[in-house]
Amino acid sequence: MATMPDLYDRLENRVPQTRETFLLRDLRHILSITKSRVPAIRAQLKGIEIQSLTARAELARIPILRARDIAALQTESPPFGGLCATRPNALKQIFVGPGAIAAPEGKARDWWGAARALYAAGLRKGMIAANCFSYEQGPNANMIASGAEALGCAVIPLHAGALDFKVKAIAHLKPQFYCGTADQLKRILDHAAEKGADVSSLKNGLVTGDFAPGLRNEISLRGLHVKLAFARPELGVVAFESGATEGLTVNEGLILEFVDPSNGQIVEPGKPGEMVVTRLNPDYPLLRFGTGAVSAQLPHHSTCGRTNMRIRTPREYAAESAECRGMRLHSGQLAEIAKRHPSLGRLRLVVRRSKEQDVLILRAEHRGDEKYLSESLSETLHRVTQMRGTIELVSPGSLRDDESGIVDERPLN
Repeated sequence: MATMPDLYDRLENRVPQTRETFLLRDLRHILSITKSRVPAIRAQLKGIEIQSLTARAELARIPILRARDIAALQTESPPFGGLCATRPNALKQIFVGPGAIAAPEGKARDWWGAARALYAAGLRKGMIAANCFSYEQGPNANMIASGAEALGCAVIPLHAGALDFKVKAIAHLKPQFYCGTADQLKRILDHAAEKGADVSSLKNGLVTGDFAPGLRNEISLRGLHVKLAFARPELGVVAFESGATEGLTVNEGLILEFVDPSNGQIVEPGKPGEMVVTRLNPDYPLLRFGTGAVSAQLPHHSTCGRTNMRIRTPREYAAESAECRGMRLHSGQLAEIAKRHPSLGRLRLVVRRSKEQDVLILRAEHRGDEKYLSESLSETLHRVTQMRGTIELVSPGSLRDDESGIVDERPLN
């Protein structure tokens, strides 16, 4: 007798064509209900009949919405720019992320869609998870808490504590599951080994952000089975690792397309393209959101029994933003640094990988007292991004004016 796959629910192993039919049906249903209450969606759907959205080819007629568009809409019509179908006072929470962009959270169970990713990574009912995501820097920590609650699990919020505090809390409370960035997990394991603290209760985990092969192998050798998820504050969990198969499985309740970043045209199956996601959420029904991340569809289903589309590990390309150490860098932070230091020329935020950890560099064009400016810039960088980084002062005119403001120099996983 064949072994039944260990899945979160029966939606995960549907026949792909059945899933596609229901996704497009649910899309039409949600849009029919919310169109009258969501001005931004009415604008996106101008000239398009909702009932005509019966195939992805029809969906591709809708303009792509990007983070900069949301920021502009929110400036014009706060708090959500006419994109949210639920009244602000009827939401569970409102997050203010980097650049003061607001993100809603509704009251529905597992609103962010994190439970599937947590389940695939090994979290089960009755377990305790060490939640090392930030509760201040966007909704990632709340995504995890919401998903854990849906699974019947408790979380220990640990982001705010110092490293020694985290290690002591894990050693004392003995959570079985870790949530956070891979970099932070390595620091916890290193510190525990240095102090002789027992954190061996941690057996599984879910991380976001960069998860380089070397770091993955090192964590695995220490006895932890950790999987990767790709999440966005606008969308929740988009895709996650499941089983032993290469790549990530797309979450349920999302329609994922791949487009050419230069012209917005759909690319051929298997070719790399920007991930454009439609979220079927009645509170916040985002239509064709451009994530700024590049991936490609993989040809086969996962070995775990999940039948949804599998994709290559996403890699951010856009000048607008990048994830570093579990937090998001964005162009508004560069503008804020420039505002505080008007003597500077062009600026670049550069993310690199060194010794299996993310490294943040601020390059700035300047001619003058480098020692004093470096100290001042270092403090400004920390205040604006909540991250420590290295300052590189370069001569005026040395940074190309056609280069992205945020440059990701990390190698592909």
